Amino acid sequence: MRLRNLTGIPEVAAGTDIAALIADAACAQGVVPGDVLAIAHKIVSKAEGRVVRLADVVPGEAARRLSQETGKRPETCELILAESRRIVRRRRGTLICETHHGFVCANAAIDLSNTPDGTAVLLPRDPDASARRIQAAVSAAVGGRVGVIITDTHGRAFRRGIVNIAVGVAGMEPIVDHRGSTDREGRILTATEQALADELAAASGVLMPKDGGTPVVVISGVATEPGPGGADRLVRAAEHDLFRG
Repeated sequence: MRLRNLTGIPEVAAGTDIAALIADAACAQGVVPGDVLAIAHKIVSKAEGRVVRLADVVPGEAARRLSQETGKRPETCELILAESRRIVRRRRGTLICETHHGFVCANAAIDLSNTPDGTAVLLPRDPDASARRIQAAVSAAVGGRVGVIITDTHGRAFRRGIVNIAVGVAGMEPIVDHRGSTDREGRILTATEQALADELAAASGVLMPKDGGTPVVVISGVATEPGPGGADRLVRAAEHDLFRG
């Protein structure tokens, strides 16, 4: 397994053809069929116009109440509520939300870093669709299937620190299902599903420091199964979640 940055990716703005930009760089820098590209969601969100000026946000009454409870800006609270299906947990200034995508994360994944003062970056509306567009362009440019993972940094229950996870997947199966196979002792595996897309996303985070300006990582040497993708498959259904319930 080898990881390297795809270099030369400039700052993007709303309207940038992010798929063509990444495809051109991938073709020029030796990406080959079978590779996987891990892409920070922020450049995708910026290209898709998902950057919001807080001064343009009009907080409602619910957002003002939430602001008083948490100490967050009312405008930020309005965005959090708009991007959430529901607030799962709250404690002082911490809000764990379920986004409209189904992700459970802090502050509905709204990001105030690496964006101009007074603005916030939201997740793409449909990260899987964004991944499919990029995957199609890169695969055409390099002459064969590549995988694409759009990543975001999330915290984890029971663990400190943040790691990259997959919020959009295309061109590969995000989960490797080992159920029905055997372990080294010959016992049948009944519950083992490997979240390969999340593992690759986490590995790519090592080459995506917050101040690095390196939003695309090429992962080579990992076998992936062709498939449509879909990060929703990585989300545990609420009826099987002992903690949300």
